[in-house]
Amino acid sequence: MLAAGSAAPAISLSDQHGTTVTLASFKGRRVMVFFYPKASTPGCTQQACALRDIAGQVGDTAIVGISPDKPAAQKKFDDKYELGYPLLADTDHAVAEAFGVWKLKKNYGKEYMGIERSAFLIGANGKIEQAWYKISPKDTPVKLLEALGA
Repeated sequence: MLAAGSAAPAISLSDQHGTTVTLASFKGRRVMVFFYPKASTPGCTQQACALRDIAGQVGDTAIVGISPDKPAAQKKFDDKYELGYPLLADTDHAVAEAFGVWKLKKNYGKEYMGIERSAFLIGANGKIEQAWYKISPKDTPVKLLEALGA
C-alpha cells in the first residue's frame, strides 16, 4: 500500500474523449486521483458527483477518476452527470495494481478481482500526500477538502 511520502506511480491512460492523460501533465499542481469500481453505479455516481460539486472549492487541484471501464462508458457517465474532469480507462487495471487497489473482492459468496474504492492526493512534486484506501463515496470529498484545508 502507498503511504504519504511515496512517489506516485506513473499514470498514462485514455480519458473519456480518447485523449491520453498522464500524471506528468499535471506537474506543478496537486491531483486528487480516485479509483471507482464501475461507472454509472449508485456508489460511484454518488462519489463522482460529490467531487464535481466541490470542484470549485479545491483551487488549482485537479480531480481525476479512474476505473476499469472503457472510454465510451466513461464518456456516457460524464455526459449524463456533467462531471467535467478526466475519467480514465484502466481497462487492463495496470494503474490500479500499481496503486494497490486491484483486490480480491467478495459479493454474495462469489469471489472476483476488482477495484477497491480508494483515493489519493498527489502533491505538486509527484509524491503521495494522502492515501485513503477503502474510502466511502460520501467521505471522498470531505477528506479532500480537509486535506486541502478548505
